[in-house]
Amino acid sequence: MNLRAVRAIYVFEMSRTIRTLGQSIVSPVISTSLYFVVFGAAMGSRITQIEGVAYGLFIVPGLIMLMLLTQSVANASFGIYFPRFTGTIYELLSAPISPFEIVLGYVGAAATKSIVLGLIILATAGLFVPLHIAHPAWMAAFLVLTAVTFSLLGFVIGIWADGFEKLQLVPLLIVTPLTFLGGSFYSIDMLPPFWQKVTLFNPVVYLVSGFRWSFYGVADVSVATSLAMTLVFMGICLAILAWMFRTGYRLKA
Repeated sequence: MNLRAVRAIYVFEMSRTIRTLGQSIVSPVISTSLYFVVFGAAMGSRITQIEGVAYGLFIVPGLIMLMLLTQSVANASFGIYFPRFTGTIYELLSAPISPFEIVLGYVGAAATKSIVLGLIILATAGLFVPLHIAHPAWMAAFLVLTAVTFSLLGFVIGIWADGFEKLQLVPLLIVTPLTFLGGSFYSIDMLPPFWQKVTLFNPVVYLVSGFRWSFYGVADVSVATSLAMTLVFMGICLAILAWMFRTGYRLKA
């Protein structure tokens, strides 16, 4: 493995984050804090507890997951799309580096940025409510798996997109709505029976449920199912990426 090439990609992407610190870190943290204040104050005054957990505490995992998913997709998709847009992708393609190493560099950097952001948001939430994490190891596991999985999805989108409009299409019209409808701010047990069954087709439900269980020991679906669905989704993203690299799908566009 060409670790020097992987490190070069990783360092370059992380340096880009430092150069755009306000956009990459500060802006998402402020947005999440506003979500917390609005939902925690407006909804918390009407919904005191969900499954024995205070509403202000209940929404913390959902807020972290909301930002984690959107930022993972955005970071990875822009990271690979911008070299294609500027034409510098040819320098990467002519270098002695394999597709696996390219993915490792870009996805690793995108996942790292998302994990750091998630931890910052977690610390910020601790300023508003007294946090307690029941299963820290599982929390870290779901945080890393989710960041890597959706960074892989973002990488797929970055290769698929042939314009900035398409680059924003999936995050805005699919990922964000699925996150809001995936139990980020409520328990799916609060829905009518029919909509509970429909909601189970939303993959984000399993991510949010598993992540929330790691905090409070309560979940909408079993932890084993949440973990399995996360790994299945990661496998699907890897399979799509393998097909794209094998066929050279738009990588040079």
